[in-house]
Amino acid sequence: MKRTAFFISDGTGLTAEALGNSLLAQFEKIQFERVTVPYIDDTNKASELVARINRAAELDDAKPLVFDTIVNNDIRAIISEANGFMVDIFGTFLHPLETELNSSSSYTVGKSHSISNESNYERRIHAVNFALDNDDGARTRQYNEADLILVGASRSGKTPTCLYLALQYGVKAANYPITEEDLLDEQLPDALRAHKGKIFGLTIEPERLAVIRNERRPNSRYSSLKQCMHEVEEIELLYRRERIPFMNTTAYSVEEIATRIMVTTGLQRNR
Repeated sequence: MKRTAFFISDGTGLTAEALGNSLLAQFEKIQFERVTVPYIDDTNKASELVARINRAAELDDAKPLVFDTIVNNDIRAIISEANGFMVDIFGTFLHPLETELNSSSSYTVGKSHSISNESNYERRIHAVNFALDNDDGARTRQYNEADLILVGASRSGKTPTCLYLALQYGVKAANYPITEEDLLDEQLPDALRAHKGKIFGLTIEPERLAVIRNERRPNSRYSSLKQCMHEVEEIELLYRRERIPFMNTTAYSVEEIATRIMVTTGLQRNR
């Protein structure tokens, strides 16, 4: 069964997309074609979108789901005429909050993603730059500044997780790939030992690692299942021997990995 889901907004569409996807994730038996349409900020764009939603309804022979965070009443009125099942995200939550708080909301476009706190924004940018500068063990002399050091086999998800932690939480995260040479010593590399309290390990199922590595270096020793199995086994032994907390990333998104790391380590969001 297939249904089309539109995430629409007069801003970036990130809020509609995030909340809408969270709801759709509960319906695993249904295949959704997801369409994000940002910056619907005038009536002409709204009318074009209505036609697009209606075409999807005809093709699917079912109403598309329409998740929106539109704040302009004129634009909302036009979109409400579409042949879709409307999920008004802001309306659902803002009206009860206004009643409870006895205050009117600002109904400002893009408010949830605006730079409301300059120092917080700057900290996140510094954290992103730190993650880029300290990616893949390129340099280790800045590890004393790190909030977190992710370690693991090559292609186990360290870089995207570091960048997500930086962008979302303002966490200064470095990452270090554990290589075959490191495993020969059966202990943490010298560059990491002094910062053991900041280390968190990532692991992954060897079969999945082999698939990922084959996309980068097909038919190589590096991407062979045998090599992946060896590295994963030895790295997990290292984690246990050194009592390093770790998690298996195979079944999780970057968002879930980052959140679990924050919870496990007790790191706080830099506000």
